[in-house]
Amino acid sequence: MVNLQKGLIRKGTIADIESIKNIVNGYAKKELMLPRSIGELHECIRNFHVYEAEGVVLGCCALQSVWEDLGEILSFAVSPDYREEGIGSRLLQATIEDGIKLGIHKVFTLTYIPEFFEKRGFERIDKSALPHKVWVGCINCPKFPDCNEIALSKEI
Repeated sequence: MVNLQKGLIRKGTIADIESIKNIVNGYAKKELMLPRSIGELHECIRNFHVYEAEGVVLGCCALQSVWEDLGEILSFAVSPDYREEGIGSRLLQATIEDGIKLGIHKVFTLTYIPEFFEKRGFERIDKSALPHKVWVGCINCPKFPDCNEIALSKEI
């Protein structure tokens, strides 16, 4: 086990892509999130924060600007052995702070674990309230068009 006391949150780098892919795609195999290819991750690595301890990436979270002052939190995952250790909360906070710096005033996410986000001030919304641009990524989902993810948003 990795010593979490020495962990830190930082922006993702190209060297983190394989670790991010493994964490995210581990959940994707269980149909809990969308998979990410190496190519996709290279294109959006600047959107990621990672949690690293002792040189090992244990979690990731991305923020994608969607429209004017709206951002989407996506590819948010923590290695299964390190869940319930506060890593997710710290990653989410760093991602939201990054959004504020970018000029984003509202974030949303689609998730199967709404309780995590609700504890952090997110509110459930109807998916139809989201811009159509959001649904472009959904076409690649094996559950499309019968998505049962829950949409949540938060003013930041």
